[in-house]
Amino acid sequence: MKRTDLLFRSFAGKVILASCSMLILSGAVSSVSALAEQRGPVQRVVQGKVTDTGGTIVKGAIVYLKDDHSLSVKSYFSDEQGEYRFGQLAQNTDYEIWAENNGKKSAVKTISSFDNKNQFFIDLKLGK
Repeated sequence: MKRTDLLFRSFAGKVILASCSMLILSGAVSSVSALAEQRGPVQRVVQGKVTDTGGTIVKGAIVYLKDDHSLSVKSYFSDEQGEYRFGQLAQNTDYEIWAENNGKKSAVKTISSFDNKNQFFIDLKLGK
């Protein structure tokens, strides 16, 4: 066999190998993309603790979460450890969160739609 034939066969083999690799890689990327689409949009979660000014946990405080887009308000009672949790929050919506108990209220905290985090830990301290 001539040297040019060997070079051509070697080059053709590399082209075929590269083409196959690209097809496999393309299939893997489209599979990952399809799985992400099946799961739907990523949801956000906010959770934390409610305490008083002395740092003591507050059981049974009402935690409010206001959707600044629809103006709807969800509420949750803090549990035995003073903890609360809201899930399935939209990515493109701003929220306000605060707690109230026995006439005392915490500062209002904001969750911005521009913040790209999916999980927020916000502790709420009841004031005077």
